[in-house]
Amino acid sequence: MIELRDVCREYQVGDNKVMALDHASVHIYPGEFVSVIGPSGSGKSTLMNIIGCLDLADSGEYLLDGTPIDDYTEKEMTVVRNRKIGFVFQSFNLIGKLTAEENVELPLIYQKVKKAERKRRVEEALAMVHLEKRAKHLPTELSGGQQQRVAIARAIVTKPSLILADEPTGNLDSKTSEEIMGIFHGLHREGNTIVLITHDDDVAKEAARSIHILDGKLSEVER
Repeated sequence: MIELRDVCREYQVGDNKVMALDHASVHIYPGEFVSVIGPSGSGKSTLMNIIGCLDLADSGEYLLDGTPIDDYTEKEMTVVRNRKIGFVFQSFNLIGKLTAEENVELPLIYQKVKKAERKRRVEEALAMVHLEKRAKHLPTELSGGQQQRVAIARAIVTKPSLILADEPTGNLDSKTSEEIMGIFHGLHREGNTIVLITHDDDVAKEAARSIHILDGKLSEVER
């Protein structure tokens, strides 16, 4: 599903050039649950942004489902991001004025899904994260763990083939983190491909396979 070949991404920081990804190569197969672990500044977020088609590499090649990303037009890339990939972020990225169900519904509105179908799929997604009874609540009325569940429901409501999670337990206590990881395990059992970015060894070990990143270089973690 995901294949990076010798991918490099460089940033200019003041007078210095920083190699965020340094000839990174990795293959992630459909249905895998993979964690990417590394310290702050190691290149984790850059890797996620490139896999999620939010950023482009300076060199190398990225193939998604066998198709080089460079072959897509910007419009096609937008469709890929909206339909094929579900994003979960550490900071939840919920819209404060919208209820839980309205936040989850947003991607379907962008896809021009009909109202009745939107309602059914939003209810289904919230049920999968055990938040049916909090559908009418605003983010400020929800705990951090509940907000992250809403974010996960929003990510899965479009039925993406790939879920990218960037530090999804970073702002949560240990008990809530366990609950969130339980949801990811459930999604994996249902056949979703999951790539989880983390700096936490215990969280990384929850995945079936781990990749270490340091100074933009990738290496497999031996289990």
